[in-house]
Amino acid sequence: MPFDRHLAEIAREYPHWTIWRSDAGRWWATRHHPLSAAQRAAGCAMTIDADDPDGLRDQLRDQERRADEQHPWQTGPAP
Repeated sequence: MPFDRHLAEIAREYPHWTIWRSDAGRWWATRHHPLSAAQRAAGCAMTIDADDPDGLRDQLRDQERRADEQHPWQTGPAP
Protein backbone atom coordinates (compact mmCIF):
# COMPACT_ATOMS: atom_id res chain seq x y z
CA MET A 1 0.00 0.00 0.00
CA PRO A 2 1.39 3.46 -0.84
CA PHE A 3 2.60 5.48 2.12
CA ASP A 4 0.13 8.34 1.46
CA ARG A 5 -2.75 5.91 1.91
CA HIS A 6 -1.27 4.73 5.21
CA LEU A 7 -0.96 8.37 6.29
CA ALA A 8 -4.61 9.06 5.50
CA GLU A 9 -5.80 5.94 7.33
CA ILE A 10 -3.77 6.64 10.45
CA ALA A 11 -4.86 10.30 10.45
CA ARG A 12 -8.50 9.17 10.34
CA GLU A 13 -7.93 6.70 13.19
CA TYR A 14 -6.15 9.30 15.36
CA PRO A 15 -7.70 12.71 14.65
CA HIS A 16 -5.99 14.39 17.63
CA TRP A 17 -2.58 13.81 16.08
CA THR A 18 -0.73 15.14 13.03
CA ILE A 19 0.80 12.23 11.11
CA TRP A 20 3.66 12.43 8.61
CA ARG A 21 6.52 10.52 7.07
CA SER A 22 9.97 12.09 7.02
CA ASP A 23 12.26 12.22 4.01
CA ALA A 24 14.36 9.59 5.79
CA GLY A 25 11.34 7.23 5.81
CA ARG A 26 10.44 7.39 9.52
CA TRP A 27 6.81 7.71 10.57
CA TRP A 28 5.92 10.48 13.03
CA ALA A 29 2.93 11.74 15.01
CA THR A 30 2.54 14.92 17.07
CA ARG A 31 -0.36 15.72 19.38
CA HIS A 32 -2.57 18.72 18.63
CA HIS A 33 -2.96 19.71 22.29
CA PRO A 34 -0.51 20.07 25.17
CA LEU A 35 -0.23 17.39 27.81
CA SER A 36 -1.13 17.78 31.44
CA ALA A 37 1.50 17.22 34.10
CA ALA A 38 -0.21 13.92 35.00
CA GLN A 39 -0.08 12.74 31.39
CA ARG A 40 3.63 13.61 31.13
CA ALA A 41 4.26 11.75 34.39
CA ALA A 42 2.41 8.73 32.94
CA GLY A 43 4.84 8.59 30.01
CA CYS A 44 2.84 10.47 27.41
CA ALA A 45 4.86 12.20 24.70
CA MET A 46 4.01 15.12 22.45
CA THR A 47 5.76 13.52 19.47
CA ILE A 48 6.46 9.87 18.69
CA ASP A 49 8.11 8.05 15.80
CA ALA A 50 8.42 4.55 14.38
CA ASP A 51 10.03 2.62 11.54
CA ASP A 52 6.76 1.81 9.76
CA PRO A 53 2.99 2.45 9.85
CA ASP A 54 2.28 -0.58 12.06
CA GLY A 55 4.87 0.52 14.57
CA LEU A 56 3.39 4.01 14.63
CA ARG A 57 -0.09 2.60 15.22
CA ASP A 58 1.28 0.52 18.11
CA GLN A 59 2.83 3.60 19.67
CA LEU A 60 -0.31 5.67 19.10
CA ARG A 61 -2.44 3.03 20.82
CA ASP A 62 -0.05 3.04 23.76
CA GLN A 63 -0.04 6.83 23.96
CA GLU A 64 -3.83 7.02 23.80
CA ARG A 65 -4.11 4.43 26.58
CA ARG A 66 -1.67 6.35 28.77
CA ALA A 67 -3.48 9.65 28.18
CA ASP A 68 -6.90 8.12 28.81
CA GLU A 69 -5.75 6.76 32.16
CA GLN A 70 -5.05 10.32 33.31
CA HIS A 71 -7.53 13.10 33.93
CA PRO A 72 -6.00 16.22 32.36
CA TRP A 73 -8.28 18.51 34.36
CA GLN A 74 -6.91 17.12 37.65
CA THR A 75 -3.54 18.71 38.29
CA GLY A 76 -3.48 18.40 42.05
CA PRO A 77 -4.22 15.65 44.56
CA ALA A 78 -7.70 14.16 44.57
CA PRO A 79 -10.02 15.58 47.25
